[in-house]
Amino acid sequence: MIIVTGANGKLGRLTVEHLLKRVPAKRVGVSVRDPLKAQDLADRGVRVRQGSFDDPASLAHAFEGAEQLLLVSLDRTGEECVTGHRTAIDAAVQAGVGRILYTSQMGAAHKSLFQACRDHAETEDLLHATGLPWTALRNGFYAASALQFLESARHTGDIALPADGPVAWTGHDDLAEATAAILTDDGRFEGPTPPLTGPAALDFDASAEIAAQTTGRPFTRTVVLDDAFREQALAHGAPAPIADLMLSIFAAARNDEFAAVNTTLAELIGRQPATFRTLLERAWAE
Repeated sequence: MIIVTGANGKLGRLTVEHLLKRVPAKRVGVSVRDPLKAQDLADRGVRVRQGSFDDPASLAHAFEGAEQLLLVSLDRTGEECVTGHRTAIDAAVQAGVGRILYTSQMGAAHKSLFQACRDHAETEDLLHATGLPWTALRNGFYAASALQFLESARHTGDIALPADGPVAWTGHDDLAEATAAILTDDGRFEGPTPPLTGPAALDFDASAEIAAQTTGRPFTRTVVLDDAFREQALAHGAPAPIADLMLSIFAAARNDEFAAVNTTLAELIGRQPATFRTLLERAWAE
């Protein structure tokens, strides 16, 4: 059985949907905080069990019978994140899981300027220490983050953000489809995968051009000093740790931590991944 954590979240749910195109529902299980939100999956024959990264016993039950476990990384940072991942990995070992796949990120490294990438690197170390077969999916930076950064510019026409660097923005659906392909080809990757990225790395200057072409309106790119960006984020209600986390994305991008472009994702899904322009058009058409 293939068990997916976080199946009520965006990436987890999309991965389950792609899995169901490849294998019978009886071979798929999910571990979710709220089983009621996954009732539609249960109605289709998917095994739904409650599991919380804060409750080891619930995870051991949710992971029961898993030949493969997809551990979708938590939406937390720092020690809170790594502790949750450690709890899940320990529960997987206890449950006798055959292989653990983990949604890591391109740029995962202990010295990354982006906290999440340092968390991913620590989690990969935990996986290696289990002695189990494991795969770290080095996902390209989610394009949804870029779209969030561009949301105000959508209305003002001015992309006012800190100095950045090229980022291989990548769509959730393409990554979910690739994850399902790897899960149904046991052992295809051992350890970290190559970067699973979209077809190009773009900075926000390039994004301004794409936004203009997409909308037929002019867009400007204004570079905001890091300290000013942080103050603006705080003024809009962002907690200080979140403001610092957002700012670190730009610092890491300037350090070329997300600039790699690789063909592995295209090979896994059998086509070119969606371009950033396509993803922008879809989002702004809503």
